[in-house]
Amino acid sequence: MSARAQRNAEIQVNGKRTLGPVLEFMRTLWALDHALQSASKRMESRLRITAPQRLVVRIVGRYPGISAGELSEILHLHPSTLTGILKRLGDRGLLERHPDPSDARRALLSLTSKGRTVDDLRTGTVEAAVRRALARVRPASVQHAREVAEVLAAELTRMG
Repeated sequence: MSARAQRNAEIQVNGKRTLGPVLEFMRTLWALDHALQSASKRMESRLRITAPQRLVVRIVGRYPGISAGELSEILHLHPSTLTGILKRLGDRGLLERHPDPSDARRALLSLTSKGRTVDDLRTGTVEAAVRRALARVRPASVQHAREVAEVLAAELTRMG
């Protein structure tokens, strides 16, 4: 069977349209991205913090005194992208910067009491939805999904 005939065969399975494994996976990723963006906007309107901002709060809460460089490595974000998030969190009084005693050029991050309140939120967050979803799936499946996501992220990064 030619490649074109195989692609056409993939379009119809049991009378239903399919996209084939690559396009089906991409469709799922797009749906996930859209759902994350929408949930983050709803979270911001209710809790006044976006999902990416809250993730930063959660990590700084877990690792008080973390540097912006270490945080950008954990999040796989370019430092300039992280700078905007840190500025907004600082402007809202959720995050503080302290000079690193061993290197005055570096700032260390910590949460304010208001930031710790946001860190303690357990409902109405994207994280809570992820926690509920992960609880419904076998741990091995979660690990496999994470592996696929990490390999895909690396491939997309290499594209740049």
